[in-house]
Amino acid sequence: QVQLVESGGGLVQAGGSLRLSCAASGRSSSMYVVGWFRQAPGKEREFVSQITWNGGVTRYADSVRGRFTISRDRPGNTVYLQMNSLKPEDTAVYYCATGPGGSFSYWGQGTQVTVSS
Repeated sequence: QVQLVESGGGLVQAGGSLRLSCAASGRSSSMYVVGWFRQAPGKEREFVSQITWNGGVTRYADSVRGRFTISRDRPGNTVYLQMNSLKPEDTAVYYCATGPGGSFSYWGQGTQVTVSS
């Protein structure tokens, strides 16, 4: 079992920045990939970014590439999502997720990001 807790969301003006954190506890050996997802009101949850826990290989959605950066602190069991040049369309609840073998079995409770125009 892995427990995930997101933090760092808030209200920011367009063009601003936020850094989200995803703190993990429990069985870190079950963390192969850690991903960030988001869900806007009335929309389906979508992939944002991911990082492999051991190798640090990253992947981004086209909509955030060049603006968002994912990183990890392995000793601290924390994954970060640095979000720059935020746009109103980035407004959503952001979730982190992980699991064994590349699955996303464990999810956090989410943190709200609101970008005003």
